Amino acid sequence: MAWFGRAGTVLACTAALLSPAAMAAGKCERLVATGSPDAPPYSWQDPKDPRHLIGANVDLLRQVAGELGLAVEVLHAGRREQALQEVRSGRMDLLIDTPLQSSELTALDYVHPPLALNDYLVWTRHDAAVVYDGPADLARYRGAVSAKARLTAAFDAFAKAQLKLEAAQNLTQAFQRLLLGQVDYVLAGRYSGMAMVQSLGMGNDLIARGLPLDRPGLYLALSHNSACNDAWLRGQLAKKLTELPASGVAQAVLQRNVERWEAQMQAPLDVPNQ
Repeated sequence: MAWFGRAGTVLACTAALLSPAAMAAGKCERLVATGSPDAPPYSWQDPKDPRHLIGANVDLLRQVAGELGLAVEVLHAGRREQALQEVRSGRMDLLIDTPLQSSELTALDYVHPPLALNDYLVWTRHDAAVVYDGPADLARYRGAVSAKARLTAAFDAFAKAQLKLEAAQNLTQAFQRLLLGQVDYVLAGRYSGMAMVQSLGMGNDLIARGLPLDRPGLYLALSHNSACNDAWLRGQLAKKLTELPASGVAQAVLQRNVERWEAQMQAPLDVPNQ
């Protein structure tokens, strides 16, 4: 009986050590992440600590990872292409705000559902006579969109084929062109547009109309070359992301970062543009 007791204890300890959580904790205790340095309120470079990124996606990742017992550091790795290359190579473990791109499936595992959905709305002047019931109705008008906007591949193809949509250098320039009457509408994210309109003092002049024209997802994407990328972590991240919408946490975090970004704006030229 004594031998059985000792053997049972040994087997129990072995089972605990081989449990998925224990194996994951032993393999990966810290994630190094990166993302876009110019995509507020989702992610942008911290003006007080330029080595790091801040934003809604950063905060949500920290919360999810913390619940899994993982530490996270979200570093500024340069522009979007540079950040993508750091993750492709495995020098960093994951991206925090990447759109789903089929061309990257050989290098990245996208975690579903997306961490956030970026609603792109039609912004016009208050007194504009722009009327539309669907995207095709915009074909009669001239529009502008930031060159940094990340639309879905399907909408991007539609826009190139059907719409007179001109690329502006950034969102500030796009809205300024709208205010001057050089274009009829601007296609911009709900929250980035809201904060930009307020920061430029255009709140009484511009308005967002109708339902979103496009809703690209912003995903967590793990590098195939990351030592942390295993089935346990992917599954746990997916589980936590699935629970986020019902909790209401994501919306609160997003709103807090919209306010955080607005508070940092000194002048239009100091604003990261999306």
